[in-house]
Amino acid sequence: MLETIDLKAKLSKSEYKEALERLDLRLPELQRELRDAGIPSLVVFEGWDAAGKGSVLGRLLQPLDPRGFKVHNIKGTTDEERMRPPMRIFWLLLPAQGTMAIFNHSWYRQVLSERVENGGPTERLRAAYERIRVLEHQLTDEGMVIVKLFLHISKKEQARRFKQMREDPAFAWKVGKEERRRHKHYEAYYEASEDMLRETSTSHAPWTIVPATDERFALVKVAETLSLAFENAAQAARCGKPSAPKPASRRTSPLDRVDLTLATPPETYDKELPKLQGELRRLQHRCYVRRVPVVIVYEGWDAAGKGGNIRRLTRELDPRGYEVVPVAAPEGEEKTHHYLWRFWRALPKAGHITIFDRSWYGRVLVERIEEFAQPRDWMRAYREINEFEAQLSEFGMVVVKFWLHISKQEQLRRFKDREQSPYKQWKITDEDWRNRERWNDYWIAVSDMIEQTSTVHAPWTIVEANDKLFARLKTLQVVTERIKKALNALDLPA
Repeated sequence: MLETIDLKAKLSKSEYKEALERLDLRLPELQRELRDAGIPSLVVFEGWDAAGKGSVLGRLLQPLDPRGFKVHNIKGTTDEERMRPPMRIFWLLLPAQGTMAIFNHSWYRQVLSERVENGGPTERLRAAYERIRVLEHQLTDEGMVIVKLFLHISKKEQARRFKQMREDPAFAWKVGKEERRRHKHYEAYYEASEDMLRETSTSHAPWTIVPATDERFALVKVAETLSLAFENAAQAARCGKPSAPKPASRRTSPLDRVDLTLATPPETYDKELPKLQGELRRLQHRCYVRRVPVVIVYEGWDAAGKGGNIRRLTRELDPRGYEVVPVAAPEGEEKTHHYLWRFWRALPKAGHITIFDRSWYGRVLVERIEEFAQPRDWMRAYREINEFEAQLSEFGMVVVKFWLHISKQEQLRRFKDREQSPYKQWKITDEDWRNRERWNDYWIAVSDMIEQTSTVHAPWTIVEANDKLFARLKTLQVVTERIKKALNALDLPA
């Protein structure tokens, strides 16, 4: 791709002035239009050292409203960031609806250095490319505009600019040991850049290679690329997007095969519960030592016993090493980002446990049933959730997912019990009764969810929860077994 670029491309002063006057008017208009339409945009700057990214970026942003964009200078990965899945740091920096984020370097910085340091494509590198493609696909599916710019100069031009910088005390600091090393290995980085551009240029997030020998040409090229991308997004918003058709109702369900008569005698429960809780406490400390993170997801019918189950699960754990995250409807800043954004923020660091009381599955449950999400959105969420959980598993995270299942009759009994008990009345709301009226709709949605998102690395466990004692023991047993399996895998000989 890079060999096809005309590095001699340039603009005269008059051409530059005419183009910039037009773009300086159009870009702020488009910024306002995207803001009003609630469309987020992400601009990624990559390219050679001394290619002029800073100069182009500084001039490009002058006519824009500074309240509507934020620039992030991405450096190397810190020790703290290495304690979590690699894409998490970028999720935290994503723009809210109607705003713009500019990344000076990005997730591409890692794949370039990885390729050069290892001398060619590796399994890790291929996995990194896949994570990048997944991220960009998910963001553009949600409506984000992604513009990726690679500023290209020759090795000779880079050497000329380095010499010019070193001769000026104000800019000499920009040419350090790392910059000189990358210049020395220009050919290796050239090959790595070719690989990166080829692997990650897609229809929804294409690369634009910018000839940057002539600074005037580079600036206009970047501004025109942004203008075109924003224009297309604004046009699409004005036209609207058709909804995907709703899927047909199902006839069979994995829930049909659940035996809700299973129960545990109280004497067995009293004997087994402390054993399992003690074992989980030991495993928590082993996870900390081996830096194994654990995510436990609780979903289930209203009144299925999630709260009591979580209390028994955490009773003997060291509170410094776990967190319970209750998930309600998104509010404030959460509503202005991709629905997975708030869950990336809440992930545990290596060696810690996070328990989600409801989770990202709200997109395919309540948001589907209540039509908060359009069919096209919740239908693609199955793929996005599988991709999300695959990244967690790839990082070494243990992902345990429970659906607490009770019968409709048992739910009614518990609802009435809550209404009659002064200590439990706070647990029952009008929304609970309204959700119960849509039991059949939820049955279909839950069945689809389990079938579409139960994977080898993150399987669903359906918990027979008509008997609370049985349900509590089962979840503890499953969690301890899954953690043991992960720890044992680490101890296997290479």
